[in-house]
Amino acid sequence: MSGHAHESRIKELLDRMTVDEKFGQLQQLAWAWDTGPGGGDTESAETAAREGLLGSVLNVVGAGASNALQRIAVEESRLGIPLVFGLDVIHGFQTTFPIPLAQAAAFDPAVTEKDAEVSAREARSNGIHWTFSPMMDVTREPRWGRIAESTGEDPYLTTCYAVAKIRGYQGADLTAPDRIAACAKHFVAYGGAEGGRDYNTVDVSEQRLRNLYLPPFRAAVEAGAATVMAGFNTVSGVPAHANPHTLTGILKEAWGFDGVVVSDWTGVQELVAHGGAANEAEAARRALTAGVDMEMVSTTFVDHGRELLAAGTLSAERLDDAVARVLRLKLRLGLFERPYVDESAALTGPTPDTRAAARDAAGRCMVLLKNDDRVLPLDVPALRSLAVVGPFADSGDLLGTWTLPGAPASAPVLRALREALPYTSITHAVGVAPEGFDTSGVPEAVVAAVAADAVVLVVGEPPALSGEAAVRSELGLPGAQERLIDAVTATGRPCVVVLVGGRPLTIGAWARSVSAILMAWHPGIEAGPAVADVLTGAVNPGGKLPVTFPRAVGQIPLYYNHERTGRPYDPAAPEVKYVSKYLDIADGPEFAFGHGLSYTTFTLGDPLLSREWIGARELREGATVEATVAVRNTGDREGDSVIQLYVQDPAAAITQPVRRLRGFQRVRLAAGEEREVRFTLGADDFGYWTNDPAGTFTVEPGEIHIHTGDSSRTGARRTLQIT
Repeated sequence: MSGHAHESRIKELLDRMTVDEKFGQLQQLAWAWDTGPGGGDTESAETAAREGLLGSVLNVVGAGASNALQRIAVEESRLGIPLVFGLDVIHGFQTTFPIPLAQAAAFDPAVTEKDAEVSAREARSNGIHWTFSPMMDVTREPRWGRIAESTGEDPYLTTCYAVAKIRGYQGADLTAPDRIAACAKHFVAYGGAEGGRDYNTVDVSEQRLRNLYLPPFRAAVEAGAATVMAGFNTVSGVPAHANPHTLTGILKEAWGFDGVVVSDWTGVQELVAHGGAANEAEAARRALTAGVDMEMVSTTFVDHGRELLAAGTLSAERLDDAVARVLRLKLRLGLFERPYVDESAALTGPTPDTRAAARDAAGRCMVLLKNDDRVLPLDVPALRSLAVVGPFADSGDLLGTWTLPGAPASAPVLRALREALPYTSITHAVGVAPEGFDTSGVPEAVVAAVAADAVVLVVGEPPALSGEAAVRSELGLPGAQERLIDAVTATGRPCVVVLVGGRPLTIGAWARSVSAILMAWHPGIEAGPAVADVLTGAVNPGGKLPVTFPRAVGQIPLYYNHERTGRPYDPAAPEVKYVSKYLDIADGPEFAFGHGLSYTTFTLGDPLLSREWIGARELREGATVEATVAVRNTGDREGDSVIQLYVQDPAAAITQPVRRLRGFQRVRLAAGEEREVRFTLGADDFGYWTNDPAGTFTVEPGEIHIHTGDSSRTGARRTLQIT
């Protein structure tokens, strides 16, 4: 159906709808997990659907359950308007891929696009039309549990991943039986929660809002994201659910977004708790007039809409606009023509192909943080015995946060290593639990280590300690895990740590005592086989950190793209030394943004520019500059290198970050192979947004430094003059 036909149909429906039916379209209710019509807390949804007073339901799982509820809406309500079914499909429906933060470490948006394609196919076949993903909250706060659901601290990397995931979910045709509507969340600046405490205050300048937090959302809108979700946070004192500047002024008016803005779970009702509304009626008024179109779970729109219209505090035009957006989503999904799914075609679990895709993704996401004396990959032919130790060595709980009920457990590392090393004697000891301080199992782990040629220690953070509302004040290994590491490394055996988790951890206390560290994150359903692939060298790790690893919690916030300060001043390296230091800890992070090792080595040439100067006006009119860098694999095996390009404006009216990522390419090179990598740079890469509330983007004359390398700490650069 064409866009014009959509609008004609929307107008026809609006003309026929009662006021109550209009408010009903703005209501989304929650459904009890794994129940059909008539079960659990589903009665209110069934009644509302029958009366034509419901627009959407979330958490209906299964083709049969969704079809049954859909029939009530389509066949028993007055107008027969179908429901849209939503679900938090974050990094997999049945086939669980690595967590989003891990996917960002691949520095390869194709990884997240594949996750979205698989998720969309599995979810749509089971009656799901709409996912509340991707989360594109840029964050510099590792204490915040939802960093696991993010793609890290950089707006450019987040933008690339957001666009790829939307493309994977939605494809070119939302009516297709293997596509679902995406939701760009959380609008906006949710990742800046003060102290890392979830749902907390965010006080942000206009320029930081536009330069750091908004770019991924703007790109999402341009990529056709069907929906946007408001954030739980305040934005400079104004709750995001009641913020007309962001929801209407920027999103709908400046960017022309014509899709649905949905609240977060009871986010409208919580305006009262925020102190942004005196009661639920005022909460409904503020949210609706600010730009929220659909209310998730709480019912303030339905409960108070009529009185707001009667009082003149909500206009009929705004109500119709919100309803039109909901109807437009349903028309774009093709739900009027095909409201039901084929129950016989519903996918019931992962397939060999989807497991292979998840395994490949997990391998690409892993980051080799340390590899002293090239202890990795394991010398498979010579390895007679191996001790596999730690609380996560034999764990099936490595799926990560936001895993859906019924998703298969992750394949354990221990089993995968036994399959990968059939001629190696492998012993196993748990040592300690994931949490708690019982060390009675440590002696057994030490005995296993002493008897082995090498040790693989699988330690880290359980999935329950990351995700929504999972805030940590300390970022070390939970419980007695560090004691286990100390005891095992004291044996003198080569010790490889496989680190699992949903966030950066402070690992300096033991990092120098182990031979190698592989950051595996929470790798998903194929966790074990993917870890085994990397440890044995079947996969050469090429991932890079999408977020800074601090030495200590006291350094937070610590991020690569910080602004310059006046002191201390180091004329030898001013672009990286404009930052004060701590008295009691070494300067800088444990591992920097963009860091990651390989089993081979690479050399990079200095960047070359297609021109040495360009006019600011030319840039604003679309002119570009090409940067080229040569990369060569100087090692003895094939491997991946992530070439990164950073831009710095050393003198601007608004102080700029010491570096900003503006390009990356992951390339695979055979031993001895050399390749040129090209980046095209334009106005968006050299300019910035000012503090003008109306939104002003500027490109200033002056020098621009262009750096290329394999991490955010690279030094090679060229200078471009903007006139």
